[in-house]
Amino acid sequence: MLEISELRKRFAPEGKVALDGVSFSVRPGEMFGFVGANGAGKTTTMRIVMGVLQQDSGEVTWQGSPLTFAERRRIGYMPEERGLYQKMRVAEQIEYFGRLHGLDPEPARKATDALIERLGLGERRGDAVEALSLGNQQRVQLAVALVHDPDVLILDEPFSGLDPIAVDALASALLERARGGVPVIFSSHQLELVERLCDSVGIVARGRMVASGTVADLRAAEGRTLKVVVRDAAPGWADGLPGDLTVNGDRQVLMTATGDDQEILSRAVKAGRVEHFGLEQPTLTEIFKEAVA
Repeated sequence: MLEISELRKRFAPEGKVALDGVSFSVRPGEMFGFVGANGAGKTTTMRIVMGVLQQDSGEVTWQGSPLTFAERRRIGYMPEERGLYQKMRVAEQIEYFGRLHGLDPEPARKATDALIERLGLGERRGDAVEALSLGNQQRVQLAVALVHDPDVLILDEPFSGLDPIAVDALASALLERARGGVPVIFSSHQLELVERLCDSVGIVARGRMVASGTVADLRAAEGRTLKVVVRDAAPGWADGLPGDLTVNGDRQVLMTATGDDQEILSRAVKAGRVEHFGLEQPTLTEIFKEAVA
């Protein structure tokens, strides 16, 4: 398990607090979505995990022990500021980073060939990176993070600016690694994507973790809302019922977090044609807005 405990970081000379006790853990095979507004502390946290920055206090441990240089070499890291050599060819680049991570020439070549095929880069393997689209450059950057078969994956905004096809390709590769037992952490502003992919989520605001847990637990903590949609309803059918009633043409929509479900259903059926009757839970976007408010 990768565990981040009470990380604190203040940047001099202005003394800005970047992290104020950030804590979370990611288990093997778990996909963890790290979300927050720009400047919330996500990138700073990732850089501390990778050893690029030094925390003022707190600890990062892997399998119960502090991370060493050797263990950090076993992490696949995709920084927000992409670190590719623009003049280098695709296959050459991926293989080169494999060698930097300690692979011998032949294993580095085999891993490069497999990733080029897996990520749909076969026709571009001989092209310079600068000739690639943003989506294909992202695929190369992911291949660089994966080439040494890492024990942990940490990716900072890996889906930024990608079209839906590229998003699906990268998401599929990450899910494949997670199913193989690798802890995966990624940050993203695309909350619908985080909700779809992640087992658990951490929401950070102004350097503090304001919510964390599984998506299901976070949604359940916000409570339930009953949504009833009635078409051609008789006037006044919802009088006295709790909640908010809105009218849209010939449809009336009642949203309520309290009240007797059966009584509400009975009155709705008598009033008109019930098109929808069910519990609604907040989306991750709604939870995020509430948490950072």
